[in-house]
Amino acid sequence: GDLHASDALAAAVIAQRLIKTDVEVAEIEASLVLAAEIHGLAMAGAHPGQTERGLAATIEAHLASAGSYPSYPVILTRRGEVLHGHPTGALLESGDLLLVDAGAVSVGTRYASDLTRTMPVGGTFSERQRALYDIVLAAQTAAIEAMRPGVPFRDLHTLAARTITDGLTDLGLMRGDPDEAVAAGAHALFFPHGLGHALGLDVHDLEGLGEDNVGYGDGFERSEQFGTRYLRFARPLAEGHVMTVEPGIYLVDPLIDAWKAEGRHAAFIDYDAVEVWRGLGGIRIEDNVLVTAGGHRVLGPPVPKTATAVEAAVRAGA
Repeated sequence: GDLHASDALAAAVIAQRLIKTDVEVAEIEASLVLAAEIHGLAMAGAHPGQTERGLAATIEAHLASAGSYPSYPVILTRRGEVLHGHPTGALLESGDLLLVDAGAVSVGTRYASDLTRTMPVGGTFSERQRALYDIVLAAQTAAIEAMRPGVPFRDLHTLAARTITDGLTDLGLMRGDPDEAVAAGAHALFFPHGLGHALGLDVHDLEGLGEDNVGYGDGFERSEQFGTRYLRFARPLAEGHVMTVEPGIYLVDPLIDAWKAEGRHAAFIDYDAVEVWRGLGGIRIEDNVLVTAGGHRVLGPPVPKTATAVEAAVRAGA
């Protein structure tokens, strides 16, 4: 039959493992050294004529040679709007946005890392790609900067959604009052997932014990609203938590079609403008962040993140 941990045991394990020791943080950072290396390889290889599978094989071989392996199946796709788009035989073409979501495990201890970068194939973002990229980066930066003990992670999700909505309103894709738009869930057409999750021995740490048990409780109940209901973690942050912070903007054709057909959130979304931007793909930027007594610390070596730095890293590999 099925064996399940008692609620008391599950709660005790979650309480223990959500708080990372210095030794655990060091192991996560060791895995992030490898993750930084493979993202460097991905940027260097993001050129026309390469296939998704070929580039994925390059980064997986690098991990294998180091005694590591991916901490989850590599997401590497020119169709970043497909949220878990695994590599295909598709050829990369100049001007594509390539989304790479790939992490490593620390050698020996298997602590996980989870990084995402989005890069322009060939090394130059178009004006529109860069406009959306800068909004995602602003949302990620705002959420990270607000991390400290006692802040509910759900509030950071809302902050990221609000930052995205502000940016899309400036671009004319969204309209109306941004706070009302976020409260209604209109942003979820473009940002249909949660801000992040706990990270540790597993990439979605502890979720075998139940996602709600890990991320909720403390008076936080899962939202029923599309988008926010996929937020894996809502509760207040505490010193020693390690979280992913990974907002994104995506132009998902079936979702646009469905919402447009029913006029969903038409007060907040300019569907004519969305048609013009459709086909751009998806952008996500993700780092792994430790909550400290005084605030937070982004873990691991820096990986190019501004649009200019990412372009330079891609061009350097040409």
